[in-house]
Amino acid sequence: MGVSEYQKEFMDLDFSQEALEKGEYEDCTFKGCNFSGIKLADFIFLECEFIDCNLSNVQLLDSMIRGCEFKECKMLGVHFEDCQETTLEAYFESCQMESSSFHGRKRNLLSFKDCKLQHVDFTGANLKKASFQGSDLKHAEFEGSKLEEADFRGAANFIINPELTHIKKAKFSLDGLPGLLIQYQIKVE
Repeated sequence: MGVSEYQKEFMDLDFSQEALEKGEYEDCTFKGCNFSGIKLADFIFLECEFIDCNLSNVQLLDSMIRGCEFKECKMLGVHFEDCQETTLEAYFESCQMESSSFHGRKRNLLSFKDCKLQHVDFTGANLKKASFQGSDLKHAEFEGSKLEEADFRGAANFIINPELTHIKKAKFSLDGLPGLLIQYQIKVE
């Protein structure tokens, strides 16, 4: 499999210049690192923390992400659906995730707090109990997704068609109602 790292800190490294060794990383911290455009195929990240990292266009083919936290990271164009079919478990806070994709992901435990999720593809994804609090979801796609018990309180700019998604017991703020009613041409004032 490769290297096995435990509780190691990686600070201000540019992995696009010097590759991160393939393997398993558990309880590691990556701070200020650049992963932009690199292939992380078959990597395993368990309980890792990524702070102020650039993971834009990173390729995650058959990688595992479980119990990881991403804070203030730039993650443009990341295709999370390419990860292993095991449960994708991640917490994202204040991340820029425009044009990323979770298309068709069936096993997820996800939380997004104050993230920019513009143009993100969630179609067909299982987002049961996911939290989107304070996130900007402009042009995000949810058709066919499972949003049971998801939390959209404080989220902005989303449009969700209740007839094309499963939203039983999902939570919404009063000011989020227009995003649920737009297809009916109902005005909420």
